[in-house]
Amino acid sequence: QNLRKSTDGEKQTAKKDAAPKKDNPPTKTKMEQIFGFRKEDLTSWHNLVLLLNRPTDPAALGIFRCLFGLLMAIDVTQERGLSHLDHKYLDGAPLCRFPLFNFLQPLPLDQMYLVYVVMFLEGAVGIMLGCFYRLSCLMFISTYWYIFFLDKTAWNNHSYLYGLIGFQLFLMDGNRYWSIDGLRRPSIRNAHVPLWNYTVLRMQIFIVYFIAGVKKLDADWVEGYSMSYLAHHWLFDPFKMILPVELVSLLVVHGGGLALDLSAGYLLFFDATRPYGIFFVSYFHCMNSQLFSIGMFSYTMLATSPLFCYPDWPRRFFARFPGFLRAVLPLTSPDSQPSTSCVYSGGQQNPPGPRAAKPRLKHKLRALFTILYILEQFFLPYSHFITQGYNNWTNGLYGYSWDMMVHSRTHQHVKITYKDGKSGEVGYLNPGVFTHSRRWKDHGDMLKQYATCLAQLLPRYNISQPEIYFDIWVSINDRFQQRIFDPRVDIVKADWSPFRPNPWLMPLLVDLSPWRTKFQEIEGSLDNQTEIVFIADFPGLHLENFVSEDLGNTSVQVLQGRVNVEVVEEKKNYTLEPGDKIQVPPGAYHKVYTVSEDPSCYMYVYVNTTEAALQENFTKLFELQERIRNRTETEPLPPELQPLAAADDEEVNATDPVVKLFLKRQRRMKEVKKRREAGVLERLEHFAVKKYYTIRRGFLMTAIALRNLAVGLPPLDQLTREVAFANLRGPPGDGGQDEQLKDEVAHTEL
Repeated sequence: QNLRKSTDGEKQTAKKDAAPKKDNPPTKTKMEQIFGFRKEDLTSWHNLVLLLNRPTDPAALGIFRCLFGLLMAIDVTQERGLSHLDHKYLDGAPLCRFPLFNFLQPLPLDQMYLVYVVMFLEGAVGIMLGCFYRLSCLMFISTYWYIFFLDKTAWNNHSYLYGLIGFQLFLMDGNRYWSIDGLRRPSIRNAHVPLWNYTVLRMQIFIVYFIAGVKKLDADWVEGYSMSYLAHHWLFDPFKMILPVELVSLLVVHGGGLALDLSAGYLLFFDATRPYGIFFVSYFHCMNSQLFSIGMFSYTMLATSPLFCYPDWPRRFFARFPGFLRAVLPLTSPDSQPSTSCVYSGGQQNPPGPRAAKPRLKHKLRALFTILYILEQFFLPYSHFITQGYNNWTNGLYGYSWDMMVHSRTHQHVKITYKDGKSGEVGYLNPGVFTHSRRWKDHGDMLKQYATCLAQLLPRYNISQPEIYFDIWVSINDRFQQRIFDPRVDIVKADWSPFRPNPWLMPLLVDLSPWRTKFQEIEGSLDNQTEIVFIADFPGLHLENFVSEDLGNTSVQVLQGRVNVEVVEEKKNYTLEPGDKIQVPPGAYHKVYTVSEDPSCYMYVYVNTTEAALQENFTKLFELQERIRNRTETEPLPPELQPLAAADDEEVNATDPVVKLFLKRQRRMKEVKKRREAGVLERLEHFAVKKYYTIRRGFLMTAIALRNLAVGLPPLDQLTREVAFANLRGPPGDGGQDEQLKDEVAHTEL
């Protein structure tokens, strides 16, 4: 019996030895548990290459690729401007453009529509479906960057980010999961991707957050001057229940924005803080989608947040769905194929199939690209000492510095003066003539391009060898209104270089920034009919201004320095010292000369007499209506109030300016009230209808352009009918009223 037991034990031991042994995963160090890699991975170039080419689950990358392609397809019809492309690139229109390189010019209109078709169909949709993935990425980034470089006035940080992500996806294996390419080529379906694919995307998003936070350490942001108007938005009403508006602006808008940007990347990176990070950034981007017109940016940033999760999260997520949906959903199997893009080291569980056991040249080059790209992205936001010609009051071409919302500007006065080089005749141009953009007012490089374009167009109007002078007054972050460029310089002949400081840029008067506290005190003491504009000017210069007759009670009061006020029609001069005040006549020009050695500071106090009369009559009408409602009033309405009482009647023929203003305000108040009282379904319906007609116009105009390219232009009558059909925007006055209200609210120029 003992012999039999011994023999049985030997057999069992032999069976155990013959059975395949399962590799126990090595115990992770504390650093590996926190950061996802070991300290040894960073001690040599070889180990770093192995780390960056480590096989990783392709699921999260595939889902992001699909979402990014979808959002870019929507973006083409929205922010890229497909719906109004004909207004922007109309053939033969005398229009000044602002490309990054002057040799870049738009193609003919019908061909520009073809460029957008390639970007939309071959590019964004192809990326979303993972169909001919590399070609789709190439088509997208080539057309996207062409359109991007074609118009600097449309530049912003998130448009730049879209181009960067498109370029990154072109180099990555984004079609390994849930793609048509995977169905066509089973060898790449559900195959591993190297870790550097995730590293580049994660670091890009980290840089967007972190550098945006560093840029918000600017004194204007910390002190609450950059976005002070945001606190009045209804989204901040819950905070205003416990805090005054000033503290909501300082602590919530500015303090919260600073804290979130600085910490978001770190919160998303670590497992312990990731749920909090995803919650806060999601809340932040959902708010931004309502606060700003920034297209798909908020949704794109929401789509990037899952990149920081474990790469296999889509498998675990879609595994919860019912079995009958598995055929159309992404794969949930945890097994991935090996890929030659990865390096499988000896300590890893290696799936069967072709794979690289040691780093090759391509793996080393990809690791080198990852490091250089990340360093370049950290360097670019601070590279403005190289491109000094693009520096104005803020550094660099707006769009790659991640200084999002740090600076807000208002323009009070813009004057373009031309002088005929032969006859000496002097005249004035409407600001913004021959261009659709307003961005040229803040950038010296665009101003130079605009002046050059005007010099080429004005000879058509019998103006020979024109000289162009710009007098542009800007306030940045609630400072004084002041000149940004020297009005005495002919910009056509002015020197400008991208690598040298702009010689005709006027300095920002930062020494006067403490006055902003005084501005708030003064503005807080005003009534609704009074407006104030704070002006600062340089010695030897003067401001020529015209006061509308509606502003019958307008005065100039000096805060600092000494000025000389000349009333042109009266041919009189008045010298004012700090504290002095003078009333200027309405309906006439006057000039304010700075005669002190230091910059002068003064303020215009405007009292809108039409608005005051309207407010007085409106108050009287309200009181009379209350007495009539309470049956305590038997006398008929006074004649001056009868038009206001009949303001609801569309048959009223309003000629009095007070009645006109009242009717305009009544229409606006009714529209705003209608919007606020609308239910969720009604708002969604309005939004959907508006977007439908916008996208509809883009696609119909594209079809017309492609038809023109294929078979030529039709008769003019037919083309007119086709464009009129494309311009259909639903119920009459629906879209136009929205745009009118938006323009009335946003307009800040006199």
